[in-house]
Amino acid sequence: MALFFLYLAFVRVLQLFRLVRHDNEELAVEVVMLRHESAVLRRQVARPALRPTDRAVLAGLSRLLDRRRRQRFFVQPESLFRWHRDLVHRRWSEPHRPGRRTIPAGTVAIILRFARENPAWGDGRIQGEPSRLGVVLGPSSVWAFLRRDGIDPSPMRACPSWTEFLRTQASSVLACDFFSVDTVLLKRLYVLFFIELDPRRVYVTGVTANPIGAWVVQQARNRSMVLVERVHPVRFLIRDRDTKFTSGFDDVFRSEGVWIIRTPVRVPRANALAGRWVSSLPTRWTSHCSLAIRTRHSYDDEIRSLA
Repeated sequence: MALFFLYLAFVRVLQLFRLVRHDNEELAVEVVMLRHESAVLRRQVARPALRPTDRAVLAGLSRLLDRRRRQRFFVQPESLFRWHRDLVHRRWSEPHRPGRRTIPAGTVAIILRFARENPAWGDGRIQGEPSRLGVVLGPSSVWAFLRRDGIDPSPMRACPSWTEFLRTQASSVLACDFFSVDTVLLKRLYVLFFIELDPRRVYVTGVTANPIGAWVVQQARNRSMVLVERVHPVRFLIRDRDTKFTSGFDDVFRSEGVWIIRTPVRVPRANALAGRWVSSLPTRWTSHCSLAIRTRHSYDDEIRSLA
């Protein structure tokens, strides 16, 4: 204990002599005292409780420190990234929605009976029959009950399924979608990208804060000029029903002989490949982009390197 005390006193004295050279003795004593007080408090508190104002001050001061001195800062860079992700999540998260209501077993039995006694009925027709009796069901619920019991929800069994269509036409199918990145000032930027289904090649066409119709149409023109260089021509373009995709966007691709396929309402699996690529983007990269406002060219370069 005595040896440890002598060592600690020696370190504090060296710090005092170093600060005295700045011709402010009182300030030097106060800094040494505060450093020792901070060391004592760290031994007593494993994780300090910080308020939002404390986090804002610490995040601002961390930008003023030199990189060589950030090791002494008790807030690590990972904590600063996590604070910003939580701030963005609280601003853009949707309100809590209650879960689905439980469907009685008798109603499920009626749905299965309709399907067995009427093989030509699809899930849409089966959903409409109970509504005449005041029983309102969702299309996805009827579809799930039929699939769970081993019944094909679609009466058109001779037609290929969506999965079979994508497998056979993958070399000529192109998909597009948007994903967003939030900056440190909570400004949302939208990124438009295209992905080829067969080689899984991603093309990022642009980044903007205001994805108006004219901007989206111009990006479509830029992409259509590259399509003529493909060995296998693009025949189909999959997109969702976002209002950012205007009729002018579709006309650009139709002029090149491309068939536009709009995904059904509330069926994200219809454009699952584009959604899967967005979800696979590294979290560290998106956090890094959210800490600074980048230019369009810097975004394009970094996303192309990830693709």
